[in-house]
Amino acid sequence: MTMTEERQNLYFDLIDQLLSCPNGQEPEVLETQPELLDAGLIQTMLQVAAVFAHQGNDDGAKFLIHVARELSKQLGLYPEIPDVPNKE
Repeated sequence: MTMTEERQNLYFDLIDQLLSCPNGQEPEVLETQPELLDAGLIQTMLQVAAVFAHQGNDDGAKFLIHVARELSKQLGLYPEIPDVPNKE
C-alpha cells in the first residue's frame, strides 16, 4: 500500500500543527481532521520522530511517539496491556 504524496503532505501538516500547538491542545488539533487519523498518520509520526532523534531533538521525538501511541490506542491499533489482571 503506497501513500499518495498529497496524503503524506497532509500528515506532515497535521504533525506540524501538533508540534506548534499549545500543550494540551493536541486532541483538539487531531479532531479537526478525523479523516487523517489512521495507521498511516501513526507511521508518519514515528518516521518523523526517528528523524528528530537522529537530529538530537529528543523532546520532539518523545512527544510524537507519545501522541502516536495514544492515537493508536484510540484507533484500536495498539494492544491495551492492563496493569493488573481483571478480576471478573
